[in-house]
Amino acid sequence: MTGIVVIAHAPLASALGQCVEHVYSCEPGVTRREVRMLDVDAGEAFETTLARARALVREVDTGNGVLVLADAFGATPGNIATQLADPGRVAVIAGVNLPMLLRAVCYRAGPLAELVTKAIAGGEQGIVQSEPASGTAVQNQANKRAGDDQQRIQDQQ
Repeated sequence: MTGIVVIAHAPLASALGQCVEHVYSCEPGVTRREVRMLDVDAGEAFETTLARARALVREVDTGNGVLVLADAFGATPGNIATQLADPGRVAVIAGVNLPMLLRAVCYRAGPLAELVTKAIAGGEQGIVQSEPASGTAVQNQANKRAGDDQQRIQDQQ
């Protein structure tokens, strides 16, 4: 499995981790195996946080690579993530959102390059403007259907 590390301003990383555990309740403990969350505290030194991030990358690296998801490019979490980048071994994406993370967790068995593509697509496709008068039905998670990747995307969100 490809490891995943989420680096975000506190408490966003932990909150995203709790969401993953909720959504993947049929797979208990997913965030204890291949996924790690790092909340960046305002008072912690950059070097200390970077050392913590490197340790998390080592924890989840099983030889298949690691995907690091940061909340904001140019902010401390993004700057830490950038320091971890290692082409072919550690890929970094800034702008993490829940659909992106869910997609990454869903496809973590694949190669790192493919996981990057899937995660970005999940993040982009998860940004939708809802119009109250559009007549769009509310999704019913109890009615999940088997099907192609697009259907799984809809079922995850």
